[in-house]
Amino acid sequence: MKFAPMGLALALTLQSAVLSAPHDTPALQPLGIALESYPYPYPVHFLPLQIQGQDVRMAYMDAPAAHPANGRTVVLLHGKNFGGYYFGALIRELCAAGYRVIAPDQIGWGKSSKPAIRYSFQLLAANTAHLLDALHVTKAVVLGHSTGGMLAVRFALMYPERVGQLILEDPIGLEDYRTLAPAQSDKTLYDAELQKMDAEEIRAFYAHYFAAPRPDLYEPLADVQIRVTLSGEYPRWAKASALAYQMIYQQPVRYEYRLLKPPTLVVVGEQDHTAPFSKYATPEIRGRMGHIAELARAAAKEIPHGAVVVIPDCGHIPHIERPAEFKKAIFGFLNAGR
Repeated sequence: MKFAPMGLALALTLQSAVLSAPHDTPALQPLGIALESYPYPYPVHFLPLQIQGQDVRMAYMDAPAAHPANGRTVVLLHGKNFGGYYFGALIRELCAAGYRVIAPDQIGWGKSSKPAIRYSFQLLAANTAHLLDALHVTKAVVLGHSTGGMLAVRFALMYPERVGQLILEDPIGLEDYRTLAPAQSDKTLYDAELQKMDAEEIRAFYAHYFAAPRPDLYEPLADVQIRVTLSGEYPRWAKASALAYQMIYQQPVRYEYRLLKPPTLVVVGEQDHTAPFSKYATPEIRGRMGHIAELARAAAKEIPHGAVVVIPDCGHIPHIERPAEFKKAIFGFLNAGR
C-alpha cells in the first residue's frame, strides 16, 4: 500500500476540515507562522540575531511608562502556547502604574523567526539579555508565565544582577517530567503537533487552561493556533513547537529554585492542573501530575526570598482569568520592592 506524502496528507486533512465545516460558520482566515497580519496591542520591533549559523529576528514590544514614570522596567516572558499578544491588558496596567514594559516573542514563537534549531533555556535567556542590552536596560523585574516561568528562572540564575524581582505565574516545570513520563523522539513530538488540526479540539485544549471556561476567554487564544494550522508553512511552526517541548522535558530548572537570589513571588491558580507530557505517562502516574498549587507551595519554601499566592477559582492564566486578583498580588509584591 502506498501512503500520501506528508504535504499531501496535510492538505487533504485541511480540505476535509473545510468541507465538513458548517456553512453558516464564518471561515477563519489562514495566518502566517510569523503572525504577520495578527494585531499586537503595542508596536512590534525586531532585534536581529544569529543563532547556530542562521540569521533570525526576535520580535518584541517596548511599551513606555505613563507619566509619572517610576524608572522601573518589567520584562514579560510568555508561555509555550502563546505569544506576547496575550499580555495586552497586563501591559496597560503596568504602564499606567509607571512601569516601562518589554514583552518579547522568544525565537520560535509569535512574530519571531521559527528556525529548526536545538532550543535551550540558556539560549533564550541569552537572547533576552541581548535584547535588554540593545534597549539599554541593566536591571528589571522579570515576570514569566508557564514555560516563560522556566525561562525566567534560568534568566535569574544566569544574570542575577539584572533581576530586581522575579514573578513566576503558574510556571510549568514544578515537577521533573523526565521522572514521570518516558522520553519521546523529535519525530513523535513533531507528528503530535501535526495532529493538532481540528478546530474544536484546539478550542477544547485552550478551554482547559481555565477553571471556568468561557468563550470570550479561550477563543481569542485558540483562534491564533487554529489560523496558523491553515498556513502552508504550518509544518515549520509544528517543528519549532516540537523542539520546544524537548527543551521543556530535557532541561528542568526546578532543582535550582534554592539558588535564586532575587525576591521571588510564585502566583498560581488553585485549579491549574497543567502537566506537559502527561499523555505519555501511565494512567497511575498521570493522576499524580499537575497539582500546581501544592507544587508551588513546596517550591516557594525552597526559594531563599520566596513567597506564594494561590488564587481561588482560577486556572493556568490568572492574568486573564482573574486579572483583579492577579494585579493585587503582583502590585503588592512590586510595591514592597521599591
